Amino acid sequence: MNPQPGYQVAPWELCWRGLDVEALEQTESTFALSNGHIGLRGSLEEGEPRSIPGTYLNGFFERRPLPHAEPAYGYPEDGQTVVNVTDGKIIRLLVVDEPLDMRYGTALDHYRVLDFRSGTLRRRTEWVSPTGRHILITSERLVSFTQRAVAAIHYEVEPLDGPMQLVLQSDLLANEPIEPSNGDPRTAAVLQAPLVADFAASKGFWAVLAHHTRNSGLRMAAGMDHEVDAPSTIETGIEADGDLARLTVAADVGKGERLRITKYLAYGWSSQRSTPALRSQVDAALAGARQTGWQGLLDEQRAYLDDFWACADIELEGDAELQQAVRFALFHVLQAGARGETRAIPARGLTGPGYDGHAFWDTETFILPVLTYTVPDAARNALLWRHSTLDKARRRAEQLSLAGAAFPWRSINGEECSGYWPAGTAAVHINADVADATLRYIWATGDKEFEVEHGLELLVETARLWASLGHRDSHGGFRIDGVTGPDEYTALQDNNIYTNLMAQRNLREAALLCEKHPERARELGVEDEEIEEWKDAAERMMVPYDTSLQVHPQSEGFTDHAAWDFANTPPEKYPLLLHYPYFDLYRKQVVKQADLVLAMHLRGDAFTTEQKARNVAYYEPLTVRDSSLSACTQAVLAAEVGHLDLAYDYLAESALIDLHDTHHNVRNGLHLASLAGAWIAIVAGFGGMRDHGGTITFAPRLPDELTGIRFRMTILDSRLQVQIRKDEAIYQLLEGGTLRTAHHGKPFSLSAGDVVAYPIPPLRPRPRPHSPPGRAPTPRRHPTP
Repeated sequence: MNPQPGYQVAPWELCWRGLDVEALEQTESTFALSNGHIGLRGSLEEGEPRSIPGTYLNGFFERRPLPHAEPAYGYPEDGQTVVNVTDGKIIRLLVVDEPLDMRYGTALDHYRVLDFRSGTLRRRTEWVSPTGRHILITSERLVSFTQRAVAAIHYEVEPLDGPMQLVLQSDLLANEPIEPSNGDPRTAAVLQAPLVADFAASKGFWAVLAHHTRNSGLRMAAGMDHEVDAPSTIETGIEADGDLARLTVAADVGKGERLRITKYLAYGWSSQRSTPALRSQVDAALAGARQTGWQGLLDEQRAYLDDFWACADIELEGDAELQQAVRFALFHVLQAGARGETRAIPARGLTGPGYDGHAFWDTETFILPVLTYTVPDAARNALLWRHSTLDKARRRAEQLSLAGAAFPWRSINGEECSGYWPAGTAAVHINADVADATLRYIWATGDKEFEVEHGLELLVETARLWASLGHRDSHGGFRIDGVTGPDEYTALQDNNIYTNLMAQRNLREAALLCEKHPERARELGVEDEEIEEWKDAAERMMVPYDTSLQVHPQSEGFTDHAAWDFANTPPEKYPLLLHYPYFDLYRKQVVKQADLVLAMHLRGDAFTTEQKARNVAYYEPLTVRDSSLSACTQAVLAAEVGHLDLAYDYLAESALIDLHDTHHNVRNGLHLASLAGAWIAIVAGFGGMRDHGGTITFAPRLPDELTGIRFRMTILDSRLQVQIRKDEAIYQLLEGGTLRTAHHGKPFSLSAGDVVAYPIPPLRPRPRPHSPPGRAPTPRRHPTP
């Protein structure tokens, strides 16, 4: 065995070599497979040992009471928690009556590989049982990108020291016990036996179980079918009842021979359809999988990913570990959104139960930019989910005495699930984040059908919210008071600049789009007077500025707050939210995550270059990055104002957050927004890509640690490649129509096949700002060879 188990560095795969049972809680998340509809954590096929078993269906949840110490009007009464549904990953192995359990016997060799090009998780284990029997296990599993309801596992066992009897038990298992959480608010509520059995049937190698949830009333079905290849006669049996369906296969297998089983899985759920209908859906999916066959599923998976990487790959020259991490990040972002199809994209994807499986603003602000420019259909589907929840958002706005739509801070089905309103309901910027993602998608794709039928309505209803939430003060300015911006350590503030600037663009673009589509606007009840009201509010929007410090306070009066005592805050007290009361945090200059700095990224057109540099210098010493959403944004602005080494450190922090488990909670799932942030840090940071008003521009620069960067993105059906060298940037239009863009402020056009190179202007030197004591990103000066 490798005496130091761990991840191996490779450009197109994530390999863990060696056995470390304690590390399973990490690798179950990093090795998770998903297609946006089904999620399978990377637990071992034998079922044990494991940390969190984890099989999820996007949108399938159970309701639970949401208690409040002091209930009040407008507080949500129910919470929603993702359900660990029927587990079909289990294939137990008995070697002459000895169960294979990696905690016993001896693993002479063991490795697992998540392959970013094949889209599969492979495993090879050479194991000697406690009584000395020597076998080789190989397996491969996938969750299909092309057949949305299907997953499959191919499992082989080979005796290495003589003939032996092997027994396989292939299970569907519901209501697996899960250990209670540790009290960390970022973890999930534990549901004990959330599924109620409705139906069970089995025949031959096939079985189906159907269940429903007690409170949310959702129904699901899971099915399995098998192909078995054995060198001799086999003995089989199958049973299904309640929470368990099991196929048992026994065979005598000689040395060098193999017992093979291919397990096809299918899942379906609904809030409307009956159990018989779900069973029919699962049966049909299994039939399709069998018809395609294992090799056919592998071929379809590879072809899908070949197309994805042709549009989305990023190449980094000079840092092998970071190259691996960036492709790992892109692969998991794809898995989170590829086949969600009008379902939310949760903050942890379908890799674990963290945050109860809820979707936040992470989706629109961090994940959708990646999908918009690489897999635009997936971005469209995510926005269609938001659109499908508009009626719930309108009801929530009405409950809050507001017009338009108030989207939930955290939710699975579109209903508000945040029990702490200062960091939930008050974080109304999520409505502008939805509008921002809608605009970005429209600008990047030119999708007219979506623009008219869905996008305009999203912009209108969010604009109505701002018009009713804000008010004009005695000086004529338009104020938005008592809100919480992205920085959750500063709540209930007046005129948060991020919120105000994002709302300003929301109002302006809603007005422009209504004027562009007057007939559709009238269908939505928009009158000329309302459009003029939006324009006026946008024009008068308050943007506070501290003239004495010559910086923007992230909210009105923020720069007058007392400073947090960073020097006397020990490292073990981070994250601060777990060790200090919000009452103390809210009154101090301490920033959980980029707020004003994020405004300078998404609304960079509202700041001058010098303002950005001064603001970065001011907020860097205040930002503790207790949120995984911060590093990528700090990378973007650090790169823009000239701190390329700092930007590089933040890029690495964002990309390696889960592979290094820097937040010590990867057990509960991956940080999808941070992984998406690796793309943002490269493309928007070192690529300098901005998309203000539908005009894509670039201002690329290369950090000293790299010798080159190459990335691809799709804009208006044109595929663009940008290559960054030390002294020049090379733009190539791989396919599509004429594309107009700019390089460091110089406009130019590209037609299909064109390749142009421009010099990178010299960088103005600036002193590097200091991070809070003990909170600087890990310096990345010596990349892996």
